[in-house]
Amino acid sequence: MTDPVLGTVRPSREDPLARAASEAVGGPVGDRSRPHPWWTPVRVVLAVTALTFVLGMVQKTPCVRDDWVSSDLRYGAMCYSDAPYLYAPRGFAAGYPPYTDNGGRYQALEYPVLIGYFAYGTALLTQATGPAPDLASRQRLSQADIYRAPGVAEESGRYFTMTAVLLAPFALLAAWFLVGVHRRRPWDAMLFAASPTLALAGLVNWDLLAVCALTGAMWAWARGRPVLCGVLVGLGTAAKLYPVFLLGALLVVCIRRRRLPAFAAAAGAAALSWLLVNAPAMLTDIDQWKVFWTFNHSRGADLGSLWLVWQQRGHTVTPHLVNAGSLVFFGAVCVGVLVLGLRARRTPRVPQLACLIVIGFLVVNKVYSPQYVLWLLPLVALARPCWRDVLVWTAGEVLYFGAVWLYLGGWTASATSGATDAFYGWAIVIRVLAELYVAALVVRDILQPWHDPVRADGLTDDPAEPLPTSPAPALAR
Repeated sequence: MTDPVLGTVRPSREDPLARAASEAVGGPVGDRSRPHPWWTPVRVVLAVTALTFVLGMVQKTPCVRDDWVSSDLRYGAMCYSDAPYLYAPRGFAAGYPPYTDNGGRYQALEYPVLIGYFAYGTALLTQATGPAPDLASRQRLSQADIYRAPGVAEESGRYFTMTAVLLAPFALLAAWFLVGVHRRRPWDAMLFAASPTLALAGLVNWDLLAVCALTGAMWAWARGRPVLCGVLVGLGTAAKLYPVFLLGALLVVCIRRRRLPAFAAAAGAAALSWLLVNAPAMLTDIDQWKVFWTFNHSRGADLGSLWLVWQQRGHTVTPHLVNAGSLVFFGAVCVGVLVLGLRARRTPRVPQLACLIVIGFLVVNKVYSPQYVLWLLPLVALARPCWRDVLVWTAGEVLYFGAVWLYLGGWTASATSGATDAFYGWAIVIRVLAELYVAALVVRDILQPWHDPVRADGLTDDPAEPLPTSPAPALAR
């Protein structure tokens, strides 16, 4: 059911769970209702996103009050964040920019450059808004000694607060982009805005930078702007690797719809923007720039991965095995998505294909950190905009979010001894099963489009995309 004036899909009329929930506030919206003159969908979504993000900040309150000192508290209260713990050991407290020579005093930053620059800029603002630190004396200290330097502990706490303040606009911008991806379905963005996973994981790391870039890229593609789409893909990839997978989804759609020039424009813009962002770090200190790549290549089975479950059951899992196995499995997933996208009776939607690719990457990856749920959140919201199914997936993610902190805190089994932890292992498996549940539904929606909430007539391709200038032959669509 759509709004007779704006053609906007009404969730309380279309989605069974939303319809049932609406009974608590008077039931589904009526046929003769009119849009509110001020509370438009985008404003409602932005307000809910802001509230969810604030709740995420409140959830970190125990750690903030403790000045991020107690390991029992940060895991027991589940309020951990990477930001305050990287401020000193990565040289930010001493004023060293990332990807530069610090005389070997501090560990090189193991993140892509856009996160490195953002983290460094946040450090500069943190130091500028408090007592001026003596950076010259700090730069003579080692990584072990910097913690005891005057003001560093207090700055670490303010650094987290500044990080939260600076990340908030990216969460809002991501929600704004999601509202505009499909003009007739702005309320799908509420699946992102009201998600408990946004509150729980939004401040664990800097992943919201990549999430914002990815949603912006999908918005730009839906607006028929492939170059802007590519620029945002490149920027997102300069923050986290996964936004580049969107190009795979675009390739399938462009082959089907004979729009390869648009794909070439997007891919070229992505490569150029990524290179321009990375060039300063590459030219400054190529060895420090490569730490992100070498670190991820050399690490073994890590948190959240099925490889870790396999290892804890007594099997030998070397970094080489994980690298080779993950590459083979993910390659098979990409080939499967390509075949599915080309053989489906109707051209799949871009978010559907992107969601399948990212799920495939995460399921076989050597590490599946708790904040990676943010990678999937906007894709699931667009690929399968059904409240029941999104809540099933969310339940698996929330269960894992609790389990990983209990595991790291040693309450289920020691994370440092390498002991088998059945509870944590099952939490990983349940999380993966919840993702595979979503993936199975998306595959079904691609093969049988009448099950897709976005195109229930089963006769259209992607109603969010601009149509080609001339109709494509039936077999190509």
